[in-house]
Amino acid sequence: DLEKWIRLGASPRGSIALDAAARAHAWLQGQDFVSPDNIRAVAPACLAHRIHLSYEAEAAGRTRTEVIDKLLAQVSPV
Repeated sequence: DLEKWIRLGASPRGSIALDAAARAHAWLQGQDFVSPDNIRAVAPACLAHRIHLSYEAEAAGRTRTEVIDKLLAQVSPV
């Protein structure tokens, strides 16, 4: 479904923003490292405005946050 829902993905600057936000989130949580939970916490805010949904996703009523959540669910934590 995801390949049908995303018309244009985030640019490399999106991953840079995600990294910086996840580091800040980890620091605010008192952590010395970034965990997958930090990335999950900030990903919607960092990426939602950086992706463009396809017409199929919009017709199905999908939101950008919903698509990002589904994408994160498919990525296994290391």
